[in-house]
Amino acid sequence: MQKSLKVAVLRFPGTNCEFDTQYAFEKLGHETVLVWHENKSLPEDIDLVVVPGGFSYGDYLRSGAIARFSPVMEAVKAYAEQGGNVLGICNGFQILTEAGLLPGALKRNNNLHFISKHQTLKVVNNDNAFLNRCEKDEVLNIPIAHADGNYYIDDEGLAELEANGQVLLRYCDAEGNPVVVNGSVTSIAGVCNAKKNVFGLMPHPERALEAILGSEDGVKMLKGFEA
Repeated sequence: MQKSLKVAVLRFPGTNCEFDTQYAFEKLGHETVLVWHENKSLPEDIDLVVVPGGFSYGDYLRSGAIARFSPVMEAVKAYAEQGGNVLGICNGFQILTEAGLLPGALKRNNNLHFISKHQTLKVVNNDNAFLNRCEKDEVLNIPIAHADGNYYIDDEGLAELEANGQVLLRYCDAEGNPVVVNGSVTSIAGVCNAKKNVFGLMPHPERALEAILGSEDGVKMLKGFEA
């Protein structure tokens, strides 16, 4: 039986994917509430916080660097520390790394261009709340749209991610072989924290819910939080 979720979707000046995210979760049968960045608290009885894509504060200084100081982020940190699930998509991933909720950093794409296309991804680890409905090594087709998606972490940090099963997704070809899309270390497209309750990825699963738009693979990703 499907578990109905209450999902808080954050909004910053410049966010542009909040309504896509809201539509996606409501299409899956869940309740959503939009939360303005100046709020100092999150709604009660929520099951998930989503930090959606866009260009928070116009991506000035560095993507996510200003949004991390918004009042609502203190509430997000407290929620995560208590074990609550948090998902950052694209700019949301950047914000979570800037806020220290996820390891690593996002840099400018190696070709210095904005990339917007459907991209195949390989599921690296599925023993988590986000990807538990996906098969390990499964290849998914999910849109990407970013200029600062080049994931970086040093060798020591990468070894720790690998050892803990924190690498979630890698960019790949149709057969699952790694490909260079934006210069990310070992083609990483998404990671989680050590406790596996904070998740971040550059691709947009909320844009892959309907076949008419090119893919439905985002459904199984977002439905993972129902477990």
